[in-house]
Amino acid sequence: MTFNPDADISGHRTRRPGRTAAIAGGGGIGILAIVALLAGPLFGIDLSGLIGGGTQDPSSAQSESTVLACDTGQQANTDDDCRMAGAQLLLDDYWAQHVEGYTPPQLYVFQGQTSTQCGTASNSVGPFYCPPEQGVYIDPDFFQIMREQFDASAGELAQLYIVGHEWGHHIQNITGVMDAYPNNGTGPESNGVRIELQADCYAGAWLADVAELKDPDGRNYLEPPTEAQLTDALNAAMAVGDDHIQEQSGFVNPESWTHGSSDQRQGWFASGYQNGLGSCDTFAVEGSRL
Repeated sequence: MTFNPDADISGHRTRRPGRTAAIAGGGGIGILAIVALLAGPLFGIDLSGLIGGGTQDPSSAQSESTVLACDTGQQANTDDDCRMAGAQLLLDDYWAQHVEGYTPPQLYVFQGQTSTQCGTASNSVGPFYCPPEQGVYIDPDFFQIMREQFDASAGELAQLYIVGHEWGHHIQNITGVMDAYPNNGTGPESNGVRIELQADCYAGAWLADVAELKDPDGRNYLEPPTEAQLTDALNAAMAVGDDHIQEQSGFVNPESWTHGSSDQRQGWFASGYQNGLGSCDTFAVEGSRL
């Protein structure tokens, strides 16, 4: 799914934080640690218990941030940062139509690492949503890590799926889902897995409708997705399944899962894409059918 080159995406609020030094006592979890621990940084929702807190005021990184200058769909097609900015605009438009009183998160596109209220954001940690500050953090270099470490092609639609998944966590936060279903441990039927699968479903529902959204001049923001692009998005969901990640370390332990298997992630993304938001109540499904 590519942007219409002439589409106006200038109405975004994406920010690039200033670079910060490593936080004392913190530091991101590396890819090998992610594979070994399955600690949740891939599409995680709160990393503070995993990567440690910090002594630096997280607002310092945000106060030095700058707004990305992305104006056209052509820029979004050629620049990962601008693709994230365009995605933000479409996500806010979509969710404002589906959540009464919707308040958008802040998207931070960064490189290297930056501080947050949930710890250090880095490309080895992966994209994540930080509930206390309602912020989505993405380093586009992570897409290259997906290609190199997780056998994913991570093309345009796959990248939109990733940011759409993080927006799903914001929706869960502001609508009370996170409070209603708190962490109850790990495992294939845990609340944590259901939270992640619902966010996958939300991303699918958004991507199914997003091609119909239009810019202020009536131009479609996006061109309809191709079969190859949909396959790529499903491939990204497969690549970040707990079982697929564990297989790379030579073991599969469902009781340690925090995000769901590859089949689950692909299935719930497809459910949202094919059947819409009404199909995304992962908490109403019996474990054997999850």
